[in-house]
Amino acid sequence: MTGPPVVRDDAEVVAQSLEQPELFALLYDRHAPDIHRYAARRLREGAAEDIMAETFLIAFRRRGRYDMSRPSARPWLYGIAAKLIGGHRRSEERALRALARTGDDPLTESWSERGDDRIAAQAPLAGALAALSPGDRHVLLLVAWADLNYQEVAEALRIPLGTVRWRPSRGSRPWKYAAAREAGSSSPSG
Repeated sequence: MTGPPVVRDDAEVVAQSLEQPELFALLYDRHAPDIHRYAARRLREGAAEDIMAETFLIAFRRRGRYDMSRPSARPWLYGIAAKLIGGHRRSEERALRALARTGDDPLTESWSERGDDRIAAQAPLAGALAALSPGDRHVLLLVAWADLNYQEVAEALRIPLGTVRWRPSRGSRPWKYAAAREAGSSSPSG
């Protein structure tokens, strides 16, 4: 008696799903929680479910064009999610500005688990994130929140690796302004 085929990496899942579409559910099981968590942090819980579902629907429809030389589908899936999130950019910017004003992060598990220091630190961070260009924000948050490396971010966003490496250094300027504002100075140092 033989069981289902053993699938080692995401490329194999995608390849086998071309003949057996139900196997694509393995990719969903592996990556959906992370995609959902990333979308929730970017757009809040309400839109996260839609972004996650649409990400996997698009991936399923485009699985025939997946680059089978890439063993991990993470960058591909995060790239799809980032593009969808880009369509919600105004919503994300409003949420970041609200977080900068209030310090209230609705993704925190309970009010008792939030320390005053953490809440105070969120406001300048949210303001700095809102000040970044959408491209810079995508790069920064794919590294920080999705835990992708620079190569994976380049694959996800379909941009050169050098651009990914350059953006954090260029994007650090709003962080300096936010820190200077928090410290009561009108200009950043350094």
